[in-house]
Parts: sequence; structure tokens; C-alpha cells
Amino acid sequence: MLTNLFYLLLMLAGFPAGLLLAKLCKDEIKKWRKRLFIMSGASLLLIVVVSFLNFEYKLPVIISLFFIIITCLTVVWKSY
Repeated sequence: MLTNLFYLLLMLAGFPAGLLLAKLCKDEIKKWRKRLFIMSGASLLLIVVVSFLNFEYKLPVIISLFFIIITCLTVVWKSY
């Protein structure tokens, strides 16, 4: 139960991390906007692939990939 709470807090930490990154590097985001979308898509594809695999640390890997997606999309959203 406690680990699920930590996983939720980790995913929610993606929003402040994305806002901080968007604030710190505004000029680089313009060049990296397409790459951030590609990273988000690749992470989503990896989530689908990992969900079909069977190993011990499947849930932490999926949560980490969701963190990457949330952070990248927050950076792109805030850059507009």
C-alpha cells in the first residue's frame, strides 16, 4: 500500500519537474519540441511492451516511463 503511494507521488512529481525544466531552458525547448514528442511516444510504446513481459520490476519501470511522459508533455505544453 505504501509503495503505491510512493509511485503516485513519483508520477505527480513529473508536473513540477516539467515546469521547472520549461522555466530553466526556454530557448532549447523550441529546438527539442519534436524530440520531446518522440521521447513521449517511445516511452508509451515501451510501456505497452513492458506490460506484456513478465519480470519482477515491471511496475516500477512502467511508473518511471509515465514520469518521463508527464515531464516531457509538461515541458512542451508550458513552452507554448
